[in-house]
Amino acid sequence: MPNAFNFSASPFDCLTPDQQRLVRDSVDVVYYPEGEAILDVGTTPTHLFVIIKGFVTQYDGDEVITTYGPDDTFDGRGLVAGKTSNKFVAQEEVVAYQLARQTVTDLIADNATFGALLFSDLSNKLTALSQRQSQHELQSLTLSRVDEAFVRPAHFVSMDADVVSAVHVMQVQRTKCVLVRDDSTSPPRLGVFTSSTLQRAILNGTPLNQQRVGELASFQLISVRPDDQVGDALALLQRHRVHRLVVIDDTHVVGVLEALDLFSFLSNHSHLITVQVEAATDIDGLAQAAKQITRMVTTLYRSGTRVSLIARLVQDLNARLFERAWQLIAPVDLVANSCLFVMGSEGRGEQLLKTDQDNGLILRDGYTPPENLEAICQSFSQALSAFGYPECPGHIMVSNPMWRKTAYDFGQMVKQWLLMPDANSLMNLAIFLDAHAVCGDAHLLQDAQQVLMRFATDNDAMLARFAAAIDAFGNSQGWWNRLLGLDDQQGLHLKKEGIFPLVHGVRSLALAEHLQETSTTARIETLVARNVITPALGADLTQSLHFLMGLKLKAGVTEMETQREVSGLVNVGKLSTLERDLLKDALGVVKHFKGLLRSRFKLDAL
Repeated sequence: MPNAFNFSASPFDCLTPDQQRLVRDSVDVVYYPEGEAILDVGTTPTHLFVIIKGFVTQYDGDEVITTYGPDDTFDGRGLVAGKTSNKFVAQEEVVAYQLARQTVTDLIADNATFGALLFSDLSNKLTALSQRQSQHELQSLTLSRVDEAFVRPAHFVSMDADVVSAVHVMQVQRTKCVLVRDDSTSPPRLGVFTSSTLQRAILNGTPLNQQRVGELASFQLISVRPDDQVGDALALLQRHRVHRLVVIDDTHVVGVLEALDLFSFLSNHSHLITVQVEAATDIDGLAQAAKQITRMVTTLYRSGTRVSLIARLVQDLNARLFERAWQLIAPVDLVANSCLFVMGSEGRGEQLLKTDQDNGLILRDGYTPPENLEAICQSFSQALSAFGYPECPGHIMVSNPMWRKTAYDFGQMVKQWLLMPDANSLMNLAIFLDAHAVCGDAHLLQDAQQVLMRFATDNDAMLARFAAAIDAFGNSQGWWNRLLGLDDQQGLHLKKEGIFPLVHGVRSLALAEHLQETSTTARIETLVARNVITPALGADLTQSLHFLMGLKLKAGVTEMETQREVSGLVNVGKLSTLERDLLKDALGVVKHFKGLLRSRFKLDAL
């Protein structure tokens, strides 16, 4: 009997040595020429097939359901049910293992995980995948360089400066300490004046403007180099019982590493980035924080964090980043009398890696904006580009006057989208439905959204035209081939094939139901609560969305690590058998959902 059975492929990778021995003792090899029917509808299967070479196509009538390739398994469900529901045909000559029904039954009885992976639904398979990913250990962050953590800029005062002057610098620079330079020595001696030192100065009883910081500062500083390991820095903090380290490159002071920032780096990257954003006093400072967001995403993904949680963290951090950038660029009165909002995946809270800008600005009615409003908005768009968010090719940005209007004008534009729909207005409507406020008066956006819902009609024709975008990228019937690398296209575009039709289909139902929610998962939950879709379909849609997002993220991270541009394509040849199986299931859910949408909105009549 063959000994080359691949036990690293799902679902056989969960078998014990004794169970593997049972497989080896029971398995046979079979051959089918191209075009031969391996299983037909209504037949009683006697074996489970595991493909060694070739491809098998599964048909439901004349419609291709999916295609199986090397290491894929079929037809487990038919084996258990005692009858095959679909036809399985050798697309090219096939060599396969066959495992007798009794052997499969014995394995299921002895190994619940095997049975769950072989016959379970999408949810259980995703759980199995998540468990496996969590087993991968994250490389210790203590091996990172000090300059990969948040090193705060150093701010200096002289020995002779009074306490009030030092505190003024601390307030302006948003820092809890300043370095004190003693130029009487060579090289100059460095000390530190902190908020704790200020407490001592107050208790001295002498007026603060009469106390010299040089008499109060501590000159027992502990230093590290930028290329030292974070673990070594942590050891120094503990050994010397200090709260900060001075980072020095030869004789140049790079900055200050605070103990709290170091602990945040080791435990919670999102908190660290928030600290960086809030501490930033200019766009360059924000750019440093923006760089950390992608690094955080990669770290969390490698550690097995749920995609849904990563997306929520990214949405919050991006909102803080954009808010702070707008506050630094726009005058105070403009910030107070406007609402800056984001749209697209950012608005839905589904962005992972940085994508094109999608934002807008609503101005309060009656407010006279600065004369240089256009220049301010251009500066904001340029700042986001510097942060790694490219300008939108469709110019859906505050720098475009179309997306920078008064509340009244914005309301009129929304009405026009609804009452006089064309291709462009329906696209704009779809984009605006996902809008989420990030800075300023959020009520301005809420009012515009209420206008949308107030004028959103139950016009079937308009809703059908809106929903028809689920086929915007073509109704591809060949993704199963790309799953197996049978055509010339090397990658599968997950956004086009799966994510967009799922997201827009849910968005279409949300518009029809006048839902206020902006995230896809929240919309699904409300649609289930209103009995618009079944709980089972809702669960499948949510799980499929998160799986596709995670697979897209995995591919993007791999491309970044190999210095390639993030393409949105997935190399299906590098997926595990379980991942490929899950991908087929997820795309199958999308296909089923599109069929329901065509029926709901009567798309075939268009």
